[in-house]
Amino acid sequence: ALVLCRVLALEYGADLVYTEEIVDQKLLSSKRIVNSALNTIDYCMVDDIVLRISKAREQDRCVLQIGTNSGESAAKVAKMVGTDVAAIDVNMGCPKPFSIHRGMGAALLTQVEKVKEILTSLKSVAQVPVSCKIRVLDDQAETLNLVREIEKCGVAALGVHGRRRDERDPHPCRMDEIREVARTVSIPVIANGGSGEISTPMKIS
Repeated sequence: ALVLCRVLALEYGADLVYTEEIVDQKLLSSKRIVNSALNTIDYCMVDDIVLRISKAREQDRCVLQIGTNSGESAAKVAKMVGTDVAAIDVNMGCPKPFSIHRGMGAALLTQVEKVKEILTSLKSVAQVPVSCKIRVLDDQAETLNLVREIEKCGVAALGVHGRRRDERDPHPCRMDEIREVARTVSIPVIANGGSGEISTPMKIS
């Protein structure tokens, strides 16, 4: 069903679509199968399809979003998927317990050296562009320091969610802090969060 949602988004004008966050170890435990009947690339476990990519309709515009706490594992994922996807994005902003407790997602926001290890390891082997997504930190100076270090890793783009680690949907999205990030780095910055209305993207820009 998720592949259908992505394809529908592309048909309605999306430039890129993202997979759900897939934990590196789950993907590494799967087997890659070319499904000629559906013209898809499937990553399968015994009783589950971890990832399905439509070759004709989304392969060149689908970004694989991974959860990881290890440069070594992230690099293995990159080698595994090759060019099955358009890019690989590391989720460094997920605040949910399953991510935090494993040292993934928003747990990485204050671990600059770990962030650099993951991104440089990915970059060293990936056949497609690498990006990541973060949340703004409590101290804007720390956010800007983090994004400078991320840019040095050679990522192609940076997603920034405008809420802090302990904030959820009811909290307003800090668009001004996202704009400051965009002024600080020279790579494309993708604003994330708070886009409940069709007019929001224009307001952000």
